[in-house]
Amino acid sequence: MNQIARTAKQIGVAVRRRRRALGWSQSDLGSKAGLRQATISTLESGESGTRLRTLVDVMAALELEAVIQDRSKAPKSIEDLF
Repeated sequence: MNQIARTAKQIGVAVRRRRRALGWSQSDLGSKAGLRQATISTLESGESGTRLRTLVDVMAALELEAVIQDRSKAPKSIEDLF
């Protein structure tokens, strides 16, 4: 799974997508990451306050990794796409 995520909301969507692809509930993921179901829900919804360590633990449980790279350039307007 390769997906660009630039916001907390986009990271949450990526986590939810992977969890569902594995057929896990939020509780299942929480158990595997050593976290509460409510913490998984908060992360998946993109709410503020998620600790970096929490994200790393969730990514490890989902067998995901982060790649840090320069941000790709977004088009300035819709016309730039064509």
